[in-house]
Amino acid sequence: MKFQVHTKETAPEASRATLEATAKKYGFLPNLFGVLAESPTAVQAYAAINKALEQSALSPVEQQVVTLTVSAANNCAYCMGAHSAVAQMVRMPEDVLAALREQRPLSDHKLNALRALVLAVLHHRGWVPEADLESFAAAGYTQRHLLDVFTIVALKTLSNYANHIAHTPLDPQFAAQAWKAKGATVA
Repeated sequence: MKFQVHTKETAPEASRATLEATAKKYGFLPNLFGVLAESPTAVQAYAAINKALEQSALSPVEQQVVTLTVSAANNCAYCMGAHSAVAQMVRMPEDVLAALREQRPLSDHKLNALRALVLAVLHHRGWVPEADLESFAAAGYTQRHLLDVFTIVALKTLSNYANHIAHTPLDPQFAAQAWKAKGATVA
């Protein structure tokens, strides 16, 4: 399959309002949205989850810890580049960003507990062992935080998988944060 990166002009009519709102919000239309626009359902769902995350109990930095952990685990170069730039915008400490990009534990105990929980969610496909949940709670996180993690995992699963199949090109605005996966990817 060859995916088109739609513009506001080439996208299906039902996707155009979402693309216009996205371009206004970011000052440009990220290629991911252009890919998702092929399906009004996909692009609208992605935008709606992003909007809902404005109410998250997770701070902007914590949200990016989740986003980058999922995207690195899924070997999504597009999302790693884009969200590394977002992480800088929300003032994530550089050492935390570097560790996430290198898939290493974090020096910040609470953020590392969040990262470990995300990896447990992914590894166990949601059947997170009680010990991992207890470690997450001991770091100060609640059930609300856990549900917000699941929301971001869902969001990133949509974008990571779409980017894998569409080979979404990294936008020039994110080029300084280009990322290459450590391990081999499935071809």
